[in-house]
Amino acid sequence: MVKVNYFVKDSKVERIILKGHSNFDDYGKDIVCASISSIVITTVNACLKIDKDSIKHSEGKEVVITINKHSEVIDTLINNMIELLTELSKQYENNIKIGGESCV
Repeated sequence: MVKVNYFVKDSKVERIILKGHSNFDDYGKDIVCASISSIVITTVNACLKIDKDSIKHSEGKEVVITINKHSEVIDTLINNMIELLTELSKQYENNIKIGGESCV
């Protein structure tokens, strides 16, 4: 299962962490994993295209996206990513779980 956690401060997403594998199908045939990757990569690329310093991201056993500079456009893109992942989790609840929490 892919677990997506996002952290909010002052009504703005500050960080998103994704980890795991959806296990919907074999590697290379997994439409859930491909959908998640597409949503996240498209969002990260769009944010960086608009402002190369707007976010920081790292990949490894988990993907961590940190929002460095908030703007209307960047926040809209990040919120849209979370909404898309949330919709996906409704269709594939055994393969992706998403949750948000406040950060202090």
